[in-house]
Amino acid sequence: MTAGVLRLAVPLLVALLCLIWGSTWYAIRLCLLDQPPLSSAALRFLVASLAMVFVARPLHRLEAAPPPPRWLWLLSGLLNFSGSYGILYVCEQTVPSGVAAVLWAIFPLLMATSGVLVLGERIRPRQWLGFAVAFLGIVTVFLGDLGGAADLAVAPALLLLLSPVVAATGTTLVKKYGSGTSSVLLNRNGMLVGAALLSLAAFSAEEPLRMAWAWRSTLATLYLALFGTALSFGIYYWLLRTAPASRLALISYVTPVLAVLLGAALGDGHTDPHTWAGTALVVAGVAMVVQRTRR
Repeated sequence: MTAGVLRLAVPLLVALLCLIWGSTWYAIRLCLLDQPPLSSAALRFLVASLAMVFVARPLHRLEAAPPPPRWLWLLSGLLNFSGSYGILYVCEQTVPSGVAAVLWAIFPLLMATSGVLVLGERIRPRQWLGFAVAFLGIVTVFLGDLGGAADLAVAPALLLLLSPVVAATGTTLVKKYGSGTSSVLLNRNGMLVGAALLSLAAFSAEEPLRMAWAWRSTLATLYLALFGTALSFGIYYWLLRTAPASRLALISYVTPVLAVLLGAALGDGHTDPHTWAGTALVVAGVAMVVQRTRR
């Protein structure tokens, strides 16, 4: 891929990921209306990994990259898929979708920190200011009534904060040790590991064979598996090879606002002045941060 095409493709793919992942929070809530959390997460990654099995071989030939080391996709499955999403699904039984997305907004700060400490990235003062402005936007959204969820239970919200911490650890390892390897194989193998671990947890703590199959949760699961996982993580892992991790982490600044707005539009809460003010701050912060990071 030429440098010109790459410069055009990266922001377009990042925008696509923002749209997809901004909608997945509400889709998870739909699944949890009928399905137990660990079983729902396991089903999502099982369907996604099966889809990746069919497309991985031809995509890998086009990618022309060596396979990732076994330990890396094992850790990716443990951290990025089973660990992070297992926590998220359990907590989102109580935490509304928009609130969950807002709490996940600490992920960019974690990735910015790991980018400097582990990945050798240098972030300019203007970019640090952009991170601060975007995070202030998230805080502004959180200071509102969050769609009527002001009485949110503290314990599940605090537990949910572990999800981005686990994901940031896995993403940092993938960025550091997997940049020169096949993102397709890393994604496929990690999903298979994540689906297996979540299935073990589901059969240990729940009764997945008695799970309800309502049309809303079934369609939401398919959307999450095919678009919110197979397609989106395939794009994301490819971007990890070509773009700074701190820039990709900005996705987690945009998706909370989209999640809040989508939830309000579909009747899962409502918007208030804090939501719109926070949206403006997030957009301004993103504009300041999205510039080339020096190594």
